[in-house]
Amino acid sequence: MPETQPPLVICAPEPRTLDLIFTPAALAQLKARYRIVEANAEDIAGLGDDILKEARYIIGQPPLSAATLARMPELRCILNVESNLINNMPYEVLFSRGIHVVTTGQVFAEPVAEMGLAMALNIARGIVDADLDFRKGRELWGGEGNARARLLSGADVGIIGFGDLGKALNRVLSGFRTNTRVYDPWMPASILTDNGVKPSSLEEALTQSDFIFVAAAVTSENQHFLGADAFASMRPGAAFILLSRANVVDFDALMAAVASGHIVAASDVYPDEPLPLDHPVRTLKGFLRSAHRAGALDSAFKKMGDMVLEDMDLMDRNLPPMRCKRAERETVSRMRSKPVTVN
Repeated sequence: MPETQPPLVICAPEPRTLDLIFTPAALAQLKARYRIVEANAEDIAGLGDDILKEARYIIGQPPLSAATLARMPELRCILNVESNLINNMPYEVLFSRGIHVVTTGQVFAEPVAEMGLAMALNIARGIVDADLDFRKGRELWGGEGNARARLLSGADVGIIGFGDLGKALNRVLSGFRTNTRVYDPWMPASILTDNGVKPSSLEEALTQSDFIFVAAAVTSENQHFLGADAFASMRPGAAFILLSRANVVDFDALMAAVASGHIVAASDVYPDEPLPLDHPVRTLKGFLRSAHRAGALDSAFKKMGDMVLEDMDLMDRNLPPMRCKRAERETVSRMRSKPVTVN
């Protein structure tokens, strides 16, 4: 490739688009510094050798076979703009060739954590139900409207999973002086204590918390690991707030626990999305619903583009990516989260 030729980037960020993840200024910078080839994720293998042999970066995480990767000798990094890494390529080949796989998913941690806080406060104070009653003229004034109210301040909190989202939850909860326990089998106890939380077993987090936040990614080992026994072990009236992915819970068991009145719950994620109109969770009393919108802020999407540009600049100078989160050899093939289909 002549020295005057800018590096080539294959862009297949679906369901994102370049206009979604880059500001106009950042997109102009991308196009000024690189040759851009836009493609559908499923069509990468069909691109000509003249493109594949010069591609330095891929924006997106399209499915790639070992044979397709063999046609890409200049590839340095796959920049995932999903929220989770996908098990759709031979990671052992990528690692053996020193090709980075990184994700920008951490941009969602702060907005999702804020939504989790909002859900906890709503459950504690009945904000949505009180507003709906007020609109219908059946509001309860003063103390009469607080029969089930409680404080988040000083409450016992459990966080399941302490990656980017779990850490962000801990930060937004810090002003409430909560007594926070964390269960994360992939996290050393010292990191938890350094973050001011108490390392705990899953049983301790479930049984000793007033509010439980689920921030764990789906892996090959934890699908549906929170089921009927887990919900039965929770304190009566405890709040279960699901923020990461629905496949970590037995969703039918969760609905049953709420329907029985044993716990209350909130969720931003569901087993099927969009959710069928006749799904029973839509009318379940004691269940606060959000349509997988907790992280989907334009400001978060635009941070993705900034992170991508910064890391590509580093790699252009033969330095490792530092802004995005790098896939780890030991854990990446164990991830099982389903890609989103709606931004």
